[in-house]
Amino acid sequence: MFSGIIEEFATVIAIKKDRENIDFTLKCSFVDELKIDQSVSHNGVCLTVVEIEDGSYTVTAMKETLDRTNLGLLKVGDKVNVERSMLMNGRLDGHIVQGHVDETAKCIAMEDADGSTYFTFEYPENREMAKKGYFTVDKGSVTVNGVSLTVCNPTTNTFQVAIIPYTFEHTNFCDIKIGTIVNIEFDILGKYIARLQQL
Repeated sequence: MFSGIIEEFATVIAIKKDRENIDFTLKCSFVDELKIDQSVSHNGVCLTVVEIEDGSYTVTAMKETLDRTNLGLLKVGDKVNVERSMLMNGRLDGHIVQGHVDETAKCIAMEDADGSTYFTFEYPENREMAKKGYFTVDKGSVTVNGVSLTVCNPTTNTFQVAIIPYTFEHTNFCDIKIGTIVNIEFDILGKYIARLQQL
């Protein structure tokens, strides 16, 4: 489980395809603190560390993950938002993030907010998925590339988030532009409530 408070971004230094899987090798400042089998969020996707060597670590994404997320679009040199799993003895600064990305969305607009930036994202409209809790609500939580954010101005298939300069500079929001594909995880609480209403 994660909080959606990004620690930093890691840099992709190697990508290797292995049948339907892809192994990503990355560098970041906390590599020496990682262990094999540890969970790390990558753009909001929970992946397991499978190798640590020469100041870098490797994780594997399977086909299901690649089909649902933007990880298959990564190239060597790209920045990836990373967060280690949450310690249970600390404050929950973001919201409960599982690291189970629901789908991708596309950035369709960016608007200056006199110091901050509004990003608008669009995802496929699907009434059946919405009935299962795959939607956003005003002032609710959403995770974009692993970043815990507050929703503004939601519609049936779009939402806005306001990004302060610190978040822009310390996550890969600095690389997002119109047309960029991002990972989104809808709020787990909404999914549970939607499921309870169906029972």
